[in-house]
Amino acid sequence: MTSIVWQRRRAAVGSTWREFTRNRGGLAGLVVLGVVVVLALLAPLVTDASGLDVTKAAGQRWQSPSAEFWFGTDHTGRSVLLLTWWGSRISLLIGLTATVLSVAIGTLVGVTAAHFGGWLSAGLMWVTNFFLVLPSLVLAIALSTVLPRGIGTIVLAIGVTSWASTARLVRAQTLSVEARPFIERAKVLGGGHVHVIGRHVLPAVLPLVFVNTTLTVANAIVAEATLSFLGLGDPSMVSWGSMLRAANLHGAVSQRAWWFLLPPGLGVVVIVLAFTLVGRALETVLNPRLRGDR
Repeated sequence: MTSIVWQRRRAAVGSTWREFTRNRGGLAGLVVLGVVVVLALLAPLVTDASGLDVTKAAGQRWQSPSAEFWFGTDHTGRSVLLLTWWGSRISLLIGLTATVLSVAIGTLVGVTAAHFGGWLSAGLMWVTNFFLVLPSLVLAIALSTVLPRGIGTIVLAIGVTSWASTARLVRAQTLSVEARPFIERAKVLGGGHVHVIGRHVLPAVLPLVFVNTTLTVANAIVAEATLSFLGLGDPSMVSWGSMLRAANLHGAVSQRAWWFLLPPGLGVVVIVLAFTLVGRALETVLNPRLRGDR
């Protein structure tokens, strides 16, 4: 019985992948993400992190792109290419970690509210609506201001303020799943809450959660860049947001150092677009109505 279940799951995964590859936008986004992730992982192996230290800058201040420094140098003489390369690691790390926290909270709240109902559902939805009404970025700025600066603070600030939309989405999907006959059969046969949620509800909800995760990562990366640009990030770490802040503070525009502004800005745009393309493609694949199936 178990082997049959796994065979069906493998067949479903294969079918999903074949459908996904037909979406050129999603496939292009996946390729871009793969390249960026591989480069970020290879940074410690193929580059020297000492170049990030302002006391060991190898170039002149505001040096334009050249054969020696492909992306030019910043106000301290550091390579902008090196800063952008290492900055991708922090931006991706914070974006992915904050998204996992946000989606985990939203999924837990949404499934609990839909499954148990009653006063518990009312209370959880009241809290969810509260977080939906208040701008998540404002709440993240408030948390980042009162807590010690660091990567953990940014992850916490983004994660605990951006879960509400996921909670409502998961709650709606859970209510739809629990209205189906097989859930009633499971309960009649003696299935408890853990069995119903773990064996029936979550497998049906997780595809939607996965799609929402890819879309949430893009928002988390933008939020991290915004917080770092406002000076609420980790001052000891280089990220795309902190590079944009440094360019603004040290007059990159007045120095006409466009090479210090474009790489981190384009990095944020490209990675957000890639995650959005992948998320939309997955949404189309996993939702038959969106791909025109009848």
